[in-house]
Amino acid sequence: MATKVLPPKQLQNLRFFITRSLNTSSSSKAAAAAASPLNLAEKPEPPIQEPPTIIQEHAKPSILDFNDHQKLFSNLPTTKLLHASSILHLVSIGPLVDFGMWVMNSRIMETDNIVRDVVLKTVRHTFFKHFCAGEDAVEARRCIERVNETGLRVMLDFAVEYTSNNDACDQNLKGFLDSVQLAMSLPPSSVSSVVAKVTAICPLSLLERVSDLLRWQQRDPSFNLPWKQNSFPIFSDSSPLYHTLKKPEPLTPQEENDLQLGQERLWKLCEKCVQVNIPLTVDAEHISVQPAIDYLTYLTAIKYNKNGNCIVYGTIQAYLKDAKERLLLATKAADKMGVPMGIKLVRGAYMSSERKIASSLGYESPIHNSIQETHACYNDCASFMLEKIANSSNAVILATHNVESGRLAATKAIDLGIEKRNQKLEFAQLYGMSDALSFGLSNAGFLVSKYTPYGSIEMVIPYLLRRAEENRGLLSASSIDRELTRKELKRRLKAAIF
Repeated sequence: MATKVLPPKQLQNLRFFITRSLNTSSSSKAAAAAASPLNLAEKPEPPIQEPPTIIQEHAKPSILDFNDHQKLFSNLPTTKLLHASSILHLVSIGPLVDFGMWVMNSRIMETDNIVRDVVLKTVRHTFFKHFCAGEDAVEARRCIERVNETGLRVMLDFAVEYTSNNDACDQNLKGFLDSVQLAMSLPPSSVSSVVAKVTAICPLSLLERVSDLLRWQQRDPSFNLPWKQNSFPIFSDSSPLYHTLKKPEPLTPQEENDLQLGQERLWKLCEKCVQVNIPLTVDAEHISVQPAIDYLTYLTAIKYNKNGNCIVYGTIQAYLKDAKERLLLATKAADKMGVPMGIKLVRGAYMSSERKIASSLGYESPIHNSIQETHACYNDCASFMLEKIANSSNAVILATHNVESGRLAATKAIDLGIEKRNQKLEFAQLYGMSDALSFGLSNAGFLVSKYTPYGSIEMVIPYLLRRAEENRGLLSASSIDRELTRKELKRRLKAAIF
């Protein structure tokens, strides 16, 4: 399938624009503050204190066992462990990552040449192979089957991002529909959900315009938006509005038509998911367009989340200061309307660019001031959603690479009496990252998915760049996995020799 892909130069520009309480007691907050900065989709901040070693992490009793690395990685062949260990080691070398990112964003990648071909071939057999399922549905299917064999499920992501016109949006919609078809062709429960980005099926410039108009209406409730339908609250009183500093012009008739087309694409995708009973997870993106994304997502949830079944999941980014307030407002409105609420909870993926934009405009960052505050917000939101699951038809995907958040969530779920195989609770980590946490949660009996993207290498370059940033340095999100895989490889080597 021919998919419109932005040229590398535009990808470079987009990287600036773009780039997931369990406090069952007062002591839980202290535990959350000490959590290492492992998260599903963010560039981690440097830890405030020395990160815990594996021994320190597991000194206290826990339903998650990471000490037995033989059991954790029992379903992974040695070749897979070797490849994973090598890649995680490479991305921990800061200067190497910086050089690689410079190459990927340089003019070398703008035209066909030998150097570009060598770079892409290298990426294909290293980082792409580690973090992605493949370039097409056939390769993705084989990857999903391998993941399923380890006892995990897959959140299937056709990894296209950002479009500028309706023709490209239509092509991308076909790609998303094909991913649903792929999920349907696999054994039941192989795929826990299909993932989509609204910026792939609605033009980016239009989403910016709609977000501006929604923000201005938040400033001035008398501001009329004739196209706006009844939805859940998008903002809280503390939500940042600095992206819209002057009254925007109304949408033109063409823009209103394009917005309707974007909404219909999302609904068509959701209808396909309803037919095969596979949930649709809508990713969060940069806050300059997030209001429009939330608006369209909530409209879709109102339309399709029925009879206690969550088909549509929105995403809350806990690194944002207003995250908890927006979650409470949206769920309260959903309860009042009798709509089951599906939420994917992440820490966030665009920290650096959000701070730069706010600073350039002379405003305070929308991101929490410390990693401890982000941990606390994530854990509070997770605790709230777990309580909703225990008492209603809501559902949550707890997407985290943070060991302590995983531990707290698992403990909270058990304390609330939530069955471990309850379909309304799913833990998730990125494919190629935090395998130890994934297997630890799975071994404890919980449903666990790997967020698994697929698509052409050129298409997934923005995704790979974010993964490179997340794993950069010895204190990155992959530090525990690096330590555990090394221990297991050493054990297997000794066993083979002796």
